[in-house]
Amino acid sequence: MALTTMTFYQRFENDILSGKKTITIRDSSEKDFLPNSLVSVATYETGRYFCTLRIKRVVPTTLDQLSQQHAEQENMTLAELKRVITDIYPGEQQFYVIYYELVS
Repeated sequence: MALTTMTFYQRFENDILSGKKTITIRDSSEKDFLPNSLVSVATYETGRYFCTLRIKRVVPTTLDQLSQQHAEQENMTLAELKRVITDIYPGEQQFYVIYYELVS
């Protein structure tokens, strides 16, 4: 069975591999990950594989509902998190928090 692939900007690689980043926040185009599924992870910029994650759960949220806890799970401040999300997804309000754990 082929693994689904998820990409992250290279700047997040070390945080993912060290376990400091344990969620990702995506728009509706990436909300269909199934709990317990394995996902192959590559860098957005080059497509280089760097780990495998197990999806724990996917929870809908809005920009206004993002909290300090989400920011800590992303290893950044809440202000940074909101800025990063609005830079990546300008004009979007509906998001999905994807909880994951590092497999390899």
